[in-house]
Amino acid sequence: MADDLVEKQRQEREEEEEVVEEEDEEVEGETRSFKDLGICEQLLEACEHLGWQIPTRIQVEAIPHALEGKDLIGLAQTGSGKTGAFALPILQALLEASQKSVQAFFACVLSPTRELAIQIAEQFEALGSGIGVRCAVLVGGVDMVQQAINLGKRPHVVVATPGRLVDHLSNTKGFSLRTLKYLVLDEADRLLNEDFEKSLDEILKVIPRERRTYLFSATMTKKVRKLQRACLRNPVKIEAASKYSTVDTLKQQYCFLPAKFKDCYLVYILTEMSGSTSMVFTRTCDATLFLSLVLRNLGLRAIPINGHMSQVCLI
Repeated sequence: MADDLVEKQRQEREEEEEVVEEEDEEVEGETRSFKDLGICEQLLEACEHLGWQIPTRIQVEAIPHALEGKDLIGLAQTGSGKTGAFALPILQALLEASQKSVQAFFACVLSPTRELAIQIAEQFEALGSGIGVRCAVLVGGVDMVQQAINLGKRPHVVVATPGRLVDHLSNTKGFSLRTLKYLVLDEADRLLNEDFEKSLDEILKVIPRERRTYLFSATMTKKVRKLQRACLRNPVKIEAASKYSTVDTLKQQYCFLPAKFKDCYLVYILTEMSGSTSMVFTRTCDATLFLSLVLRNLGLRAIPINGHMSQVCLI
């Protein structure tokens, strides 16, 4: 009886995998390159330089609508290629607009964390390297004076956390977003928690209503729906992932072992993967300190990151 049940579950998994493969083949069959999506030659060269050959599902579905000038709601996980899905259309629009006039503060991307903001800015700079794109990153834990100097250079793209952007809008002389053409809310479900909600409201009050807005989120919560109604116009909804799915490129493994041996197993795994960067999550802040100390004493380079550390230490 148990064997029959196991066999039935195996067959069901195989059928599900076949369906997923067929869907992937269908998408790739429709669009096999960024050129097919309407991306211009200058940006195609940047994609090729970055090793981007086949667009991801979210890019396939989002980019054509974005190039048509529509607002977007994209449901996609981290690692699905969503940064490219909004960066490429913005850069192409910037390239076209720059032929007519200088386009400072053309786009603003809001991120819930400074680490993500830095990553997004790096992708914009890499994709826009051939067209001279200038980016400014506005995040906490960094000197506001230096950030104000960067804003004085009139960048095309501002990538910011909400709180720090509000600080500059209030205190940095000569800085405003009156000419903004594109607003991106990345990881909107996280932007709408209590820490950012007030700042987000202040930002939406001072930016132009005539703009394109892209909202990307891992989940469609009630707050995200409310924000959608408030700041998007007739958006196209793109769902590239279900609520509990992970990206196709993620390989997952797990191991059952006695709790008293888990540190030994961890050291073995990290030693085997010493050529790569690894991230280890622990249950408590104290555990990050203990584990990093153990790993360093065993010859592995390790640093702790936890919520008890100051922003300066984290940076």
